[in-house]
Amino acid sequence: MLVRYFGAAQAAAGTAEEQLDCDGATLDDVVAVLQQKYGAAPAAMGKVLARSSFLLNEVALRDRKRTLASSDVLDILPPFAGG
Repeated sequence: MLVRYFGAAQAAAGTAEEQLDCDGATLDDVVAVLQQKYGAAPAAMGKVLARSSFLLNEVALRDRKRTLASSDVLDILPPFAGG
């Protein structure tokens, strides 16, 4: 699955996007993997993920138990400031 990071999520991950092998995982599973992988980063990913919204294939994803596929694109969107 392609995971794309925006704003503070990109800063925490240190990259704009990456491929994850999460076929059959849920959003909660992916969040746990990312917290483990990037939790110690200067802009702790766990804090970012707790405030973020998620898009799955460019559609808002609110069901954190939905099964994800390797062909999916997951966008992580932390809150944005500005006007």
